[in-house]
Amino acid sequence: MKLMLSVAVLCAVGLGQPLAPAADEAQPGGASAAGLEFYEKKIRPLLAENCFECHGEQKHKGGLRLDSREGWATGGDSGPALVPGAVEASRLIKAVRYRDKEFQMPPKQRLSAQQVADLEQWIKLGAPAPRTAPAVAVTKRPGLSLEEGRKHWAYQPPQKPAPPAVKDAAWPRGDLDRFILAKLEAKGLKPVADADPQTLGRRIYFDLIGLPPTPEEAAAFVKEYEAGIAHQPAAIAQLVDRLLASPHYGERWGRHWLDVARYAESVTLRGFVFPEAWRYRDYVIAAFNRDLPYDRFMREQVSGDLLPAANVAERARQLTATTFLTMGNNVYEEQDKKQLEMDAIDEQLDVISKAFLAQTVTCARCHDHKFDPIPTRDYYALAGILKNSRLLSHENVSKWIEVPLPLAPEAEEPYLKQEAQLAALKGRLQSAKEAAAKRTAASGKEPVPTKAGALATKDFPGVVVDDAQAKVVGNWRKSQFGKNYIGDGYLEDEDKDKGSKTLTFIPELPRPGKYEVRLAFLAAPNRATNTPVIVFSADGERTFHINQRVTPPIEGRFVSLGQHKFELNGQGFVIVANEGTQGHVVADAVQFLPVEMLETLAAVKSNGTAKATTDLDPKPGPIKKTAAAKNPSAKPAKTTDEDVKKLEEELKQLTESGPKRPMVMTVKEEPQVGDIRVLVRGSVHNPGDLVPRGFLQIATLGPTPVITPKESGRRELGEWLASRENPLPARVMANRVWHWLTGAGLVRTTDNFGTMGEAPSHPELLDYLATRFVAEGWSVKKLVREVVLSRTYQLASGPSVQSGKDGTKLNGRKLNTESLNTEYFSRAAAADPENRLCWRANRRRLDAECIRDTVLAVSGQLQLAVGGATIKGTVNADYGYQHTDTRRSVYAPVFRNALPELFAAFDFADPSVVSGKRNTSIVAPQALFLLNHPFVREQAKAAARGALAAAGDDAKRIERAYRTALGRPPTAAETKLALTFLSAPADGQEIEGKRLDAWAEFYQALFASLDFRYLN
Repeated sequence: MKLMLSVAVLCAVGLGQPLAPAADEAQPGGASAAGLEFYEKKIRPLLAENCFECHGEQKHKGGLRLDSREGWATGGDSGPALVPGAVEASRLIKAVRYRDKEFQMPPKQRLSAQQVADLEQWIKLGAPAPRTAPAVAVTKRPGLSLEEGRKHWAYQPPQKPAPPAVKDAAWPRGDLDRFILAKLEAKGLKPVADADPQTLGRRIYFDLIGLPPTPEEAAAFVKEYEAGIAHQPAAIAQLVDRLLASPHYGERWGRHWLDVARYAESVTLRGFVFPEAWRYRDYVIAAFNRDLPYDRFMREQVSGDLLPAANVAERARQLTATTFLTMGNNVYEEQDKKQLEMDAIDEQLDVISKAFLAQTVTCARCHDHKFDPIPTRDYYALAGILKNSRLLSHENVSKWIEVPLPLAPEAEEPYLKQEAQLAALKGRLQSAKEAAAKRTAASGKEPVPTKAGALATKDFPGVVVDDAQAKVVGNWRKSQFGKNYIGDGYLEDEDKDKGSKTLTFIPELPRPGKYEVRLAFLAAPNRATNTPVIVFSADGERTFHINQRVTPPIEGRFVSLGQHKFELNGQGFVIVANEGTQGHVVADAVQFLPVEMLETLAAVKSNGTAKATTDLDPKPGPIKKTAAAKNPSAKPAKTTDEDVKKLEEELKQLTESGPKRPMVMTVKEEPQVGDIRVLVRGSVHNPGDLVPRGFLQIATLGPTPVITPKESGRRELGEWLASRENPLPARVMANRVWHWLTGAGLVRTTDNFGTMGEAPSHPELLDYLATRFVAEGWSVKKLVREVVLSRTYQLASGPSVQSGKDGTKLNGRKLNTESLNTEYFSRAAAADPENRLCWRANRRRLDAECIRDTVLAVSGQLQLAVGGATIKGTVNADYGYQHTDTRRSVYAPVFRNALPELFAAFDFADPSVVSGKRNTSIVAPQALFLLNHPFVREQAKAAARGALAAAGDDAKRIERAYRTALGRPPTAAETKLALTFLSAPADGQEIEGKRLDAWAEFYQALFASLDFRYLN
């Protein structure tokens, strides 16, 4: 009985109602364009590099050609090379997997796991490729020339058009509406009626803040709206302004941008977690809330670390913005570090070019772009900018870069205190270990294990940059011959190629200030006596010459290079060179020690351990030893093995209990910058011509920013992106805003304005919005406001009653108003089924976040806390992570291997790629999720508890449930059916339990209904 009633309730609220076709679900050409992009970016270069030599135009062994669709479809002597859509049936995949010893291709070297995965994905997509026959040689220019490209609409400068004249002058509420109406009138069409106030209010709430209105808020808007026709625009404007000022606006619109920025908090391989990525999320939310001008928004994300800042807070914000460049789904385990670096740069270029320019620039990595006027040289001109900005710290498994977040002086105090305590304790521990080792040796016993020889960087105070982290120029040999080294060895230059080798040590300093800089090296008779060491700091450039035949005076490891002032701009570093030297040049590490620590360290280092020193030798020659270094036989203080263990435990507790300095993901300028070479066919091992750093020629219409020789060029890249002469960024963002508000962009391929993208449905309107956007100071809020206040945005999505007299004739028949609208709607839908002319509002499904947040809001469980880290506990890998919090969905950790199940079911954006437009699927698992998932059932029960605890009878509870969940009151039939279901008799003593279960099923039916999931 209950099951039948549940089904009846579901039907009553629209679960089984058919949907009118939605324009936003139609994606003509979108899939093929994405497939072609995947082929050009991933597959053609792979085949060219590994297969065309034997299966291309010049040679086709076994009768097989792989440089055309016809070639792999016809196949060779053994038949077709692949079956589109069928991975396991494709002989190409069998060959590259190397599982069959008799059938392995390519024969010289197997493909990487990622390359095999790309081929599998390509075949799953149906093996998309251009219809042309054999691929042309990469040296020919296959795409548009610059001259031809400038004829394409997207590369022409936006011109502010005059609003067109319209016949129905009373309908438009502004110039925007005139562009829409003029097109409709030209086609013999007209807009449908305005949406009713209940529908419109709910639409505005979800579009601007991503949350439903409360019944009270909805009622207040309807009352104001229905006060009279003259009150309607004012009522709408008042609501829009209030929501634009809400902190929830930034949460909603920030989430839109996070799709574009491919925001994620982990990587796929091994599930490595980005613990500091959330700072970028909060930066984006705050930027939209404060209406940060979009041109500034672009600049900060590509070059915030290089921009001047008025204070520490602004410096921290701008540095956080550059996390935009760091969240790529990189393969950190790649052992070919050159390949890893170029793959990471390619990913950065992909997000920059698509997010800001709607261009598929990365298709030009291996050859000139096949469709757009983007030559390979332009790709490497941009890549050169990013190559000079360090993204990775290389080890066996490389890592992203984190640096200390700038803090105000008063906020620094607890961290300075903690770091000084740790430094002092480490010094005491080291002294204790050395004393214990000496005492054991004197007794004739076996020495206890100690770190007196090789030590890790963490064993030293301050910031220590090991040779393994240095930027290497020239061939240096790794050595472990001397045992008193830091890390896993040290580097030496083998006494040849003098003047061509350098090591650059770049610190990640916790704060600006004065630091003592110390060089660690291992002395020996064959060393150079005049090794040049250059310190670059805020004080300028200073060169020291070190005699590396003399034991370093500080702890037998370090020589001081003096005290220098450093800023947090990536410009402070130390270079060890071999120019003008005779003998081996060696380098082990460079220590940057805050001067505040020197007194503390000097106090604890005594009895045979060298004190802090600043002895220098700026000229060639031997370095003088300090008094402490001349007295290595001083007696150590009495120390027992128990003391060592106690100090180790004390150090562990202090490390774990003390405050953790806040860090931020970013990039750092390389100390030595320069242009890079074209990589022929994209191979890092096949360099070609040198290319000056620069920008896309096709999008450079005004003066080109001149790249500062001593910087990467990211600052100039930001200027170029934000230039009023650049024809793309304002258009792209205006189109994104239109898409996010209406469900379909004026250009429906939101991330591709190239020749393979779609043309704008209303090019004059797009230019009007773009030029207005710039003229209004790049204000996203003003642009959003103008669109939402337009009559076009406020249209109904389906047939509705319009004002007018009955008896209107249509095709010779007298019709009442409602039937007239129904028939007109059918005629207009036949003329423009995709709603390209915007004669109605698109029917839109709520996205995953709105569904989840609304379920939580209805259940009363939604927590509205703002910002902050949201990953529970210490998580090193994202696999199996359980999402249990009830905060807004924008704060849910975006783990690439462990998205919330609701996100996966309802088309959450792929966090590995730019997603200006989400998929909108209608599949059975969505309905099953809402009917069966524990999350939905738990929230339905919580909502039921709240309803039963509220005052009033069941009819009032039902009405409030409908208004809260669906934004409308129930019909009389829905109320009757719900009352019948909820008043069903209960058995035994479980009346309350069964009554609660019935109400929970009722709420679950509301959650599963179409009226809940759809906005219009």
